[in-house]
Amino acid sequence: MEIKRPITDLSGIGTKKAQLFEKIGIKDLMDLVTYYPATYEKRIGFSNIQDIKPGGTYLIQGELIATPFSKRAGRVIVTSTRLRDDTGEVSLTWFNQPYLQKQLKEGETLTVMGKSSYKYEKLQLTSPKILTKSDLAYYEDKSIIPIYPLTKGLSQKAIRLAVASAMEAIHYQIDDYLPSTIKETYELESLKDAFVQVHYPKDEVLLNDARKRLVFDEFLFFQLGLMMLKDEQVKIKNQYTFESCKKYKHTLENLPFTLTGAQSNVLDEIIKDMKGSYNMNRLIQGDVGSGKTVVAALAIILAVENGYQSVLMAPTEVLAKQHHQSLEKMFLNLDLRVGLLVGSMTKKEKIDTYEKIKAGLIDVVIGTHAVIQEGVIFNDLALVITDEQHRFGVSQREILAGKGHFPHVLVMSGTPIPRTLGLILYGDMDVSIIDELPPGRKSIETYAVNASYRNRVQTFIVKEIEEKRQCYIVCPMVEENEENDLSDVLSYTEKLKAELPPHIRIEYLHGQMRPKIKNETMERFARGELDILVSTTVIEVGINVPNATLMVIEDAHRFGLAQLHQLRGRVGRGGNQSYCILISDSKSTLAKKRMAIMTESQDGFYIAQKDLEIRGHGDLLGLRQSGMPTFKIANIVEDIEILKQANIVAKTISEKRDILQEATYENFRKKLENYMETNMTYIAL
Repeated sequence: MEIKRPITDLSGIGTKKAQLFEKIGIKDLMDLVTYYPATYEKRIGFSNIQDIKPGGTYLIQGELIATPFSKRAGRVIVTSTRLRDDTGEVSLTWFNQPYLQKQLKEGETLTVMGKSSYKYEKLQLTSPKILTKSDLAYYEDKSIIPIYPLTKGLSQKAIRLAVASAMEAIHYQIDDYLPSTIKETYELESLKDAFVQVHYPKDEVLLNDARKRLVFDEFLFFQLGLMMLKDEQVKIKNQYTFESCKKYKHTLENLPFTLTGAQSNVLDEIIKDMKGSYNMNRLIQGDVGSGKTVVAALAIILAVENGYQSVLMAPTEVLAKQHHQSLEKMFLNLDLRVGLLVGSMTKKEKIDTYEKIKAGLIDVVIGTHAVIQEGVIFNDLALVITDEQHRFGVSQREILAGKGHFPHVLVMSGTPIPRTLGLILYGDMDVSIIDELPPGRKSIETYAVNASYRNRVQTFIVKEIEEKRQCYIVCPMVEENEENDLSDVLSYTEKLKAELPPHIRIEYLHGQMRPKIKNETMERFARGELDILVSTTVIEVGINVPNATLMVIEDAHRFGLAQLHQLRGRVGRGGNQSYCILISDSKSTLAKKRMAIMTESQDGFYIAQKDLEIRGHGDLLGLRQSGMPTFKIANIVEDIEILKQANIVAKTISEKRDILQEATYENFRKKLENYMETNMTYIAL
């Protein structure tokens, strides 16, 4: 097919450039057509320098007063110069672009467009774009300019030219697979028009219409795909019998605490699934500390008691080790053999564990999600429990099916999502919700303060540490960045080491560290060998430290509500009173609303609903954790109404499957088959 031709068929794209495009997921012509702009800019006219005010975006032309000079500020190279027109002067500043020093010369005329700010008592444009004559010609006849996501080596111009060539080559071949009845009912554009307007919008109305069509399509196929998966799942007959319940009942009756009503209800649903006619594919959704792991452990006991093996997969090696320790204690008197399988084990340890699993000498295997993919041969696997980041998709089932296993699957999610939305997003699964916290659990005292309180916060940190407690501090950046004044992990750590008493043990953690060092640092903190862990959001999941009682979040306005709630959930896991301090100097109404919601509630479902209502961008639904794919153009937050419309259509088609055999649905059916084949083998980020 023409639309699947490689991009090297286009003029100007050779092997090297094709490799750059491949980095952003573009291999064929249709990939180019569906590579949508990340944002758009409204065309602006030229401004005089004297009219520039902080906070705006300006297009200016003037004479360079001096050749740019570069200096190093920490790990950043700052290149600066000044531009003059008949009305005044303005500073131009770029970051990590030292080549501009050779490229730009004093006295030449320069056209730039960028955001203005007031820094060091000077007006400046930060990281302005340098516009060529061809750029200006491109801007001239357009009121809205598409801005595409870039990778190193590819410019906006290169992507725009490639998209234009692809559109010209295959535009006539684009079949509109959506039946006209659906388009008419929901007032959707034709597919061809949508592609044209999303790349070359004439005005905002036409752009919004184009987006609506493309977003609708993404949501429709995603949800219909999930519904199809669920139907396939139902067809898998349960080949396991669970008759013996003595150990299960004994454990349940002798727990050192009473299960909440919500835990009991969810456990009943799980047991009913495991004893039912078809395989379980269930999601347990519960807030931080709601007791999901205990429910999962009881399901494991039932499986093992009846002669089967179970697997519990954790998102990180540290958490896998913690699960291993806690479940070993819980299973101590039950004659359940627990094995650990993680990346840091020696080859000999791994081989020994493989052999024991194959021989049935290990009942419960605990590790990261790789335990399924590492060539492990199970003796008789009946239950797989996984976390939301690694949803158990078709490809995982096929791996196990090839080894003769068709296990029950239980997915645990600590990301609260509004109920109605959760039912749509997890359309391939049965959903259980634990919406009740165990009695007696102390609430986490939460305070929102500005930066003037930082010294008082430090005093409080020292107080908690003197009482043998531990503290997390979360910063939005890994290292210092001249483009903003946000707190960063590396500088903050050095600052604390200089300002706090020398006996306080401080270390940092961030996602760019080598996995081995990252794991070692988390384990040291978990063992109590560190007092303060300064980190990025990498600690959102994957560590359980009951002795940690204080969470300080710097520049809290930079995080979404769901993310803030997840971070707060790292503390309050022991018997001591815990605290969360949100530090933010933001004056925005949205930021203030978020801080207020965090201080007034600790109910994750309430917070998720509020986040949905205020439509904040951020990490609203915690989608990085929820196992949902990142859509090309759709945004679950902003496009919630389109999501609901697509859900109605998906349900109708799923329930009336015969409709797919009708002539008007022929192209739609082919598109759906292709979508299922390429997108539904593994639903995960």
